[in-house]
Amino acid sequence: MQKRWHIRAADENTTRQLQLDLKISPVLCRVLVARGICTFEQARQFFRPAKDQLHSPFLMKDMQKAVDRIATAFSRQEKILVFGDYDVDGTTSVAMMYQFLCSACDPALLDFYIPHRYREGYGVSRMGIDFAAAAGFSLIISLDCGIKSADLVAYAATLGIDFIICDHHLPDPELPAAVAILNPKQTDCPYPYKELCGCGVGFKLVMALAAALDMPEAVYWQYTDLLATAIAADIVPMTDENRVLATMGLEKINTNPCAGIRALAELGGIKGSMRINNVVFVIAPRINAAGRMDDARKAVELFIEKDPAKAMDLAALLHSDNTDRKETDTNITAEALELIGQDKDALQRCTTVVYRPEWHKGVVGIVASRLIEQYYRPTVVLTRSGDVVAGSARSVPGFNLYEAIHACREHLLGYGGHFAAAGLSMLPEQVDAFSHHFEQVVSATITPDLRIPEILIDGEIRFGAITPAFYAILQQMEPFGPGNMRPVFVARGVKDSAGYSRIVKEQHIRFVVTQDGHTLTGIGFNLAGQFHLLQAEAGVDLVFTIDENEWNGSTSLQLKVIDMRPCAQGTPVY
Repeated sequence: MQKRWHIRAADENTTRQLQLDLKISPVLCRVLVARGICTFEQARQFFRPAKDQLHSPFLMKDMQKAVDRIATAFSRQEKILVFGDYDVDGTTSVAMMYQFLCSACDPALLDFYIPHRYREGYGVSRMGIDFAAAAGFSLIISLDCGIKSADLVAYAATLGIDFIICDHHLPDPELPAAVAILNPKQTDCPYPYKELCGCGVGFKLVMALAAALDMPEAVYWQYTDLLATAIAADIVPMTDENRVLATMGLEKINTNPCAGIRALAELGGIKGSMRINNVVFVIAPRINAAGRMDDARKAVELFIEKDPAKAMDLAALLHSDNTDRKETDTNITAEALELIGQDKDALQRCTTVVYRPEWHKGVVGIVASRLIEQYYRPTVVLTRSGDVVAGSARSVPGFNLYEAIHACREHLLGYGGHFAAAGLSMLPEQVDAFSHHFEQVVSATITPDLRIPEILIDGEIRFGAITPAFYAILQQMEPFGPGNMRPVFVARGVKDSAGYSRIVKEQHIRFVVTQDGHTLTGIGFNLAGQFHLLQAEAGVDLVFTIDENEWNGSTSLQLKVIDMRPCAQGTPVY
C-alpha cells in the first residue's frame, strides 16, 4: 500500500539556537523543536523528568470535596466500594485505590467491583449499584468511568449511596449529581494538565488523601508500576505529567514491581529491562484479555496479590485468556478478510462493514483495527449479542468516525465513542441499511488524502550521524507514546551494500545498506514486495527508526525500515 511521507516542520532559527545551547546533534535538536521543546529549560525538564514537575492534586476541581467525603466515611465507619472499568486503565485504578484505602482504614469496610463486559456493559452499572445497596455500601468511588452516568448516579442516591467520580473521558453537558467529580476535562476545572488517564486521576486523589491524612509519600509512590501500565495501555499523550509518572513507573517495574506485573512479565517472556513498548504489547494485552474473554475481576485480584506463587497462578489465567483471545481474533480476522474478498465491489468502497452472528464480541474491536491494516478505511465489525447486533468501529487517522456514525443514527439502537473509535448496536434487519448509509456518509465526507496512510518523519539524517552517542541521547527521549513518538528519519540515496540485502521468511527484508561509505544493517517487516527497489542504480530513500540489535553477545545499531521509494522519485511529499 502506497504511503504519504510527511516531514514535520521545525523552525530553523530555533533549532540552531537550541543546538548551541544543548551542544548535541542538530538532527536531534530539530526533532525536539518539532515537538515544542524549544529552550534549554524545556529540554532540561524533558530529559530529566522529576517529581517536582507534578502539579498539586488540589488544583483539580472538587478534590477537596472528595477528600472531605472520604474522610467522613472513615470517621463514620462507612462501607466504601471501589468501582472501575474492565480494561487496563480501570483494573489498575481499582487495584491502586483499593490497596491505598486498605492502608488508611479497616479493610473489612472495603470491596471492589468490576462490571462484567457482557452482562453489564461498559462503565457504572445498575447491577453494581444494586450490589452496593444490598451489601450496605454508602459511598462508591468510580474510576475510569462515571462521567456519563447521570441517571445511574441519581438512582444510587435514591438508595442512599453517594458517588465520587474519577474519570478522564469527555463530559456531557449534563454532569452526574455526584458528591465530587474529578475530571480535568471539565470546562471549569483549573487543573493545568488535561491528559491524565483514569488511573492518573485516581492517583491524584490518592496523593491528596495521603497529604490530608499525613501519610508518607512512599504510601502512594509504590503504585507507580500500575500507573505506568495504565498510561501505556490507554494510549494517552506521553507528555507533561504522564511522561514523569510513566518514567517513575517504569523504574518501579524494573526494580521492584508488584507480584502481578512480575508474573505477567515472566509469562510474556520479557528478559532484561522492560520498556514502554513491552508494557503496551506484552503486559497490557494479557490484562485486557481477562475482560474480553471472561471476567476482569481476576485482573484486580492479580494486582493486589502479595504472594508470588498465587500471583503466578492468577497471571496464568490471564495468559490463558490472552492465548484464547489471539486465536479468536486471528480466526475472525481471516473470516472477515474472506468475506471482503468475496465481495466484488469491496475494493471500490470507502468503508468496511462486516457481520457474522457467531463472532466473539470481545475481539471485534481488535479485528476492526486489523482490517484497517489491510484495507485502509473506516471499519465496522458486527456480531450478534442477544436479540440485537452489536459491534465496534475504528477509524483512520484524521477522519471523525463518531460523526459518521451519528449521521446513521436512524438505523441504530445505541452508539457511543469518540473521534477514532466507537461502539454501536442495531436490530438485525438494519445491518444492510446501516452499511449502505455508512458508506454514503463516509464517501461524501472523507478526503482523498485520508485514504492513504501517512508516515510522519522527524527529519533527514546521514548514516554518518548515526553513532552510539547519538543513540544514547535518542534513548533518553523515552518513554515514547502519543505526543512523543519514537523519532522517524529519512535517509536519501541509500544503496544495497554489495548485494548483501536479502528476503527472509518470504515477507521481510534483511537490509545491508550503505551511504557515504557508512554501512548499516536493518530489518523491514512485510517489505519483501519492494525488494526490487534496492536494485536501482540511483539507490533508494529509506524511512526508518533506530534501535539496537543483539546477536551472539554483541550489540550494534540497526535500522527498522518502515518504507522506501526510488531515489529518482525526488523529494517526499510534505
